[in-house]
Amino acid sequence: MPISGTLTDAVADRAGTRPQPLAALPEFDSVDVSEPAAPVHVRVYRPRGVAGPLPATLWLHGGGFVLGNVDHVHQAAAQAATYASAVVVAVGYRLAPEHPYPAGLEDSYAALEWLAAEAGALGVDAGRLGVAGASSGAALATGVALLARDRGGPPLVFQHLATPALDDRLDTASMRTLTDAPIWNRGLALESWRLYLGGEAASAYSAPARAEDLSGLPPAYISTAGLDPLRDEGILYALRLAQAGVPVELHNYPGFYHAFGGPDRPAEQQRIAVEHLAALKRGLWP
Repeated sequence: MPISGTLTDAVADRAGTRPQPLAALPEFDSVDVSEPAAPVHVRVYRPRGVAGPLPATLWLHGGGFVLGNVDHVHQAAAQAATYASAVVVAVGYRLAPEHPYPAGLEDSYAALEWLAAEAGALGVDAGRLGVAGASSGAALATGVALLARDRGGPPLVFQHLATPALDDRLDTASMRTLTDAPIWNRGLALESWRLYLGGEAASAYSAPARAEDLSGLPPAYISTAGLDPLRDEGILYALRLAQAGVPVELHNYPGFYHAFGGPDRPAEQQRIAVEHLAALKRGLWP
């Protein structure tokens, strides 16, 4: 979601906004959408006409830890459920600065525990669970994967991370040189981490690039954009996963800004979107 001005201004503008009721959102012929009772707000997308227990993934929206809600991923979650023949669970986690770390991460992890516990009722295969997110949502997805490993939580088979924000130190080459990039830049990144952390020191779970041990994490697909200040965070994290023995697939797309915005190249952007969906399907149906 493009941001004009500061994140603080954007937070003030979204004050009091809430997700719309399902009846007010577009319907899809290919999926059933529901909002079952859960410890946190979740919206569940299940493909129609696909029998048997299905794999499932959490879907964690982006927004710099301070913006967005499940409405913003409504269409993307439905497309993912359809393409991957999987149940997609969009999570309405709490946002900073009203709810700084660890609120959003703990909400996301609670959603994972709920998904595993309710797998039977949801028609989900509890042995094939994943996490997916873009930008700050990818940071939360990565944090959930680390928590699941360290807490002995529900086992994950896959993590899908698109243009991930993983490092509060902002000291990579791309973050130092692409300071004024469109869509996302160093100033917004500084503000995002400040609001998210709420004055507390970063940890491996809030800023996963700080994690010293990446062994035992689920296989990953990571995509980065060549003109995104976050580019090198994703590339370096992918390299460290590989060095820790974690299967990882990394794709960097040159010529695009954060979240694959950029010049008017709809055919290329469509190709990237299809590849992301194909990677999700491969990860959940190994």
